[in-house]
Amino acid sequence: MRIRLPLAAGALLASLSLASCAADASPQSAPTSPAATQTTEPAPAATATSAPPEKSTPEPVADPTCETIISSGTAEALTEQGWTSKQEEFRIGETLVEEGLLCMWADFSTASDHGQMYAWGPISAPSAETAMAGLQRDGWLRSSAGGRQYFTEDPAYALATDSDGFGMTYEFGDGWVKFADTKQSLLLIDWEG
Repeated sequence: MRIRLPLAAGALLASLSLASCAADASPQSAPTSPAATQTTEPAPAATATSAPPEKSTPEPVADPTCETIISSGTAEALTEQGWTSKQEEFRIGETLVEEGLLCMWADFSTASDHGQMYAWGPISAPSAETAMAGLQRDGWLRSSAGGRQYFTEDPAYALATDSDGFGMTYEFGDGWVKFADTKQSLLLIDWEG
């Protein structure tokens, strides 16, 4: 875990380090002129500029999980109602979304058709084009908004729809794809890989 210090604290530590180095200097390296021996501490301006600027490296992003691709509030609500998740590979027709995951949320302890699906994965432009062509070929309805492409199942065949009449929907963004059992449920997927 990296601890970040305020700039003033960093400057203070740099000053103490330089002062410590000056105090530890051996007598052989001490200046011999009387004028030089009177100044034993470095000038404040030199202290402030001698410390290199701190370069912050971004923390590595953890791999996505069924609990992290959706909002924390959604994961908590599903868990509180006794649901758990099962992870599967994320496929769009014949196209495998490498490093993607499909999460089925339900109460797997009882036989039921109630559940929710959420998926997210990184996707290259050629793979996205192949997947979108396959969806269009298979009768999925295409729309676009905000620079993103949406493919929704035909409402005539949808098992469940949201308040706008959309069932299962894929959303293609820049380098990623999402999937949920309704178009409105895509809003619950907030992973940014």
